[in-house]
Amino acid sequence: MVVELAPGQITLAQCRQIVGGAAAQLSGATAAPIARSAAAVARIIGRGVPTYGINTGFGKLASVSIASEDLATLQRNIVLSHAAGVGEPMPVPVTRLMMALKLASFGHGASGVRPETVRMLELMLQHDLTPVVPSQGSVGASGDLAPLAHMAAAMIGVGEVQIGTKRLGAAEALGMAGLTPLELGPKEGLALLNGTQFSTAYALAGLLAAEDLYRSALLTGALSTEAAKGSDTPFDARIHDLRGHPGQRETAGALRRLMEGSAIRASHLVDDARVQDPYCLRCQPQVMGACLDLLRQAGTTLIREANGVSDNPLIFADTDEALSGGNFHAEPVAFAADMLAMALCEIGSLAERRIAMLVDPALSRLPAFLTPRPGLNSGFMIPQVTAAALVSENKQRAYPASVDSIPTSANQEDHVSMAGHGARRLTAMAENLAGILAVEYLAAAQGCDFHAPLRSSATLEAARALLRGAVPTLTDDRHFHPDILAAIGLIRSGRLAALADLPGVE
Repeated sequence: MVVELAPGQITLAQCRQIVGGAAAQLSGATAAPIARSAAAVARIIGRGVPTYGINTGFGKLASVSIASEDLATLQRNIVLSHAAGVGEPMPVPVTRLMMALKLASFGHGASGVRPETVRMLELMLQHDLTPVVPSQGSVGASGDLAPLAHMAAAMIGVGEVQIGTKRLGAAEALGMAGLTPLELGPKEGLALLNGTQFSTAYALAGLLAAEDLYRSALLTGALSTEAAKGSDTPFDARIHDLRGHPGQRETAGALRRLMEGSAIRASHLVDDARVQDPYCLRCQPQVMGACLDLLRQAGTTLIREANGVSDNPLIFADTDEALSGGNFHAEPVAFAADMLAMALCEIGSLAERRIAMLVDPALSRLPAFLTPRPGLNSGFMIPQVTAAALVSENKQRAYPASVDSIPTSANQEDHVSMAGHGARRLTAMAENLAGILAVEYLAAAQGCDFHAPLRSSATLEAARALLRGAVPTLTDDRHFHPDILAAIGLIRSGRLAALADLPGVE
């Protein structure tokens, strides 16, 4: 599958397709503006006037003029010198999205790159040639320089490329696909390196994961409510209409639908001594709805960024001008990543409180630690501890990255966004959240088992059946780790969330 990218019209759904393995190419309408932009660079060079990034040095060295015979070397040098990242390689899906976002940025015709440079990115995506890009080294301003330099290095035959499960030297990998390493033209090295595509790709991947986990958490939360014989009264639309937050209203509606027709709920509609449920049940619409609103706000920012141009200088072909600015500063992305981190943290925090409630007989009125024979068996005692550990780790990771800054490039670049690692941490936070929700899924299903022969709603019974197809009811203690892994697999695969029509970002 090939996703056609029209600059200014990229959607979150297209980003999901690319993360899922689709290739990408620019729409045909971009050919003319790209060609005009490259021609404008040639005319600017012909004037002989020092122009940043075209015939000058970079960063603090911007005042150094470069002779015309050295312009190609200048662009190669910036790629090689800036390919200075460290750490584990980016995940292949995120790298591919980064490449696609760079394509989309070039499609506006404001970067001064030639059509053959754009075509190289398209062909690498189509041939499944993914540059091996170290994930650490960006401070989120002056562009994601180091990561994007590693991407550009692969295009010129330097560094490594991953094909399937194999890593090869970039030149060898290009050759196997019938491609010749790119010879960079004026401005092209800087155009490839400059921009927010690394940070934005990671943040978008985090947004997609957060959206999936939000939906899964609605199901596990509803199942926990049933396990605890909680009330659905707090989900009444009249309550939420009076406050008016869209995410809260939609979340409450989803929870109502998930519990509709439940015999478990019907069994305690009257003569229940409890007046109100704990916040972890009662306030799900308020907390999860706020998270949904936050995801949507972050999504608006990130899709806007994906559709924009963030390198420097920008080429305006109608006037043959190269204007230096600061679109490479990733502050919007950093703020969006910080919001996503908070949402991931809070979804997990609320879920862990539901797990803690279920294992406590004083709160849930279920057997201690959800085991038929507590004492001889520990049941869900330690899975709750595991969930607590993951929540605490996510709390530590949720500290805002955007409030940090450190000067770089001899104080020329004296304020930076830290969007790179602000977005990169979202991957680990999402993995932690999947683990928390897996424990809740297991605990909630186990709690509902104690209510037999009463059954929940059709959707929640389908969720329970899905789990029971992989994990049997816990009667006596057994090796718990495989159960958690199986539940994580059902959540990560999207099979759990797919059981219901639930709110999302778009």
